[in-house]
Parts: sequence; structure tokens; C-alpha cells
Amino acid sequence: MKILSINTSTPSGSVALTREGCIVEEMNLNIERTHSETILPVIDRVLRDGGVGLEEVDGIAVTAGPGSFTGLRVGISIAKGLAWALGKPVVGVSTLHALALNLPFSEGPICPVLDARKGEVYAALFRRDGNGLKRVMDDRVMKPETLIGSLPEEEEIIFLGEGLSLWRERIEEGLKGRAIFAPPYLWVVRASCVGFLALDHLLRGEAEDPKELLPIYLRPSEAELKARGDLP
Repeated sequence: MKILSINTSTPSGSVALTREGCIVEEMNLNIERTHSETILPVIDRVLRDGGVGLEEVDGIAVTAGPGSFTGLRVGISIAKGLAWALGKPVVGVSTLHALALNLPFSEGPICPVLDARKGEVYAALFRRDGNGLKRVMDDRVMKPETLIGSLPEEEEIIFLGEGLSLWRERIEEGLKGRAIFAPPYLWVVRASCVGFLALDHLLRGEAEDPKELLPIYLRPSEAELKARGDLP
């Protein structure tokens, strides 16, 4: 099964083509341009270099959130448009789950962390089991102190994610030597991991209707808060 996968939920974007759980082609970007400018040309490049026409793709996968509100809208709009136009199944996966998949063989708890702005983080918790990574804590948005208090006690926790560029010291202080930090090259969400997660859903026939695929923000946008009168 050939899957075209897209991540625009984080500052570093990514596009991958996978086949039967193996990477055919992948491009990861960390440049000062918006995803709306870069992702479509990168999709074209990945498919061309992979020797696969867009119509030959069996499914499309995209990070549905959490993450940048604008980035999520870009990626999901592209995925929905392609799935609708081509009549292909589409699957949205958790950004944090895809990020945790960078460490599939870790023995300890894995905590992916993204900056959520407003002094908060997006985070979740996973553990390895016989079938891959098992979710221990749902995707949440919270203060770093709340995250620290939610983690297992007397265990070392492995952290990764672009949110560590802001919150590493706070986490290190709060866990008093129990925090292990993956190297920065493992902090980015790879589209290939998005595709690997989507493969299981597609094989089980769990694709989503493109019309019903929506971003998972975890909290209201500023526009929604203004509409409700919660912001000036």
C-alpha cells in the first residue's frame, strides 16, 4: 500500500511516500517559509523522485493535531482536497503519536512535547509494548508544571519534540534528574511516521470521510474566543 503523508502541524514540515511500511521518499523542511508556500511543491518532488503518480497513491495521511492552528489547516486542507479529487481514503493521526514513533524501541516512558504558546505545552505519554507504542496519557494542552505533576513517579522519562527548545530547563528542574532528552535531530515530526501510523488504520478500513476530517486543536482558537467574548 502506497501512502502519501503530510505534516504541517509544526514549524518543520515534512512529506513522505511510504510503501508497505517502508520509506520510498521523504523530505523534511526547516526553512523560513510558510507551509502554504512549500508543501505542494514538496509533494510533487517526493512523488516524482519516488516514481509514483499521484493517482497511484492508495491513501493519504496527515497530522490532525495538536500543533500550529494555521499549519494544521494548511495540511488538512491539502489532504482533504487530494483525497476528494482522487477518490482516495484519508487518515488523520495524532502529531504527538507520530513524534513519539521516532523512539519506537525505548524501554522507558516517552513524552513528546510541543510548544502550545500562552505558557503551555502539548504533550502525551507512550510506552512500548509488543505491538508498538501504547498510549498512556491522552494528548493534552497544559502548563509545564501540570505536565510534570502528571508523569509517573520514580521513573526516568524520555522527552523529545520542538517544545524542548523552550521548556527543557523547566522540565529538567521539575523532574530532578529523571528527565532524559533525545537529541535534537529526533525532535521533528517525520511524515514517514505519520504514514506508518496511518497504514494500520487503512488496513483495518478505518479511513475518514474527507468532509469530516477536522483539526484537533485541544483548545479554542483566538477567533473562537473573541466570538464568545472571552477576549477583548
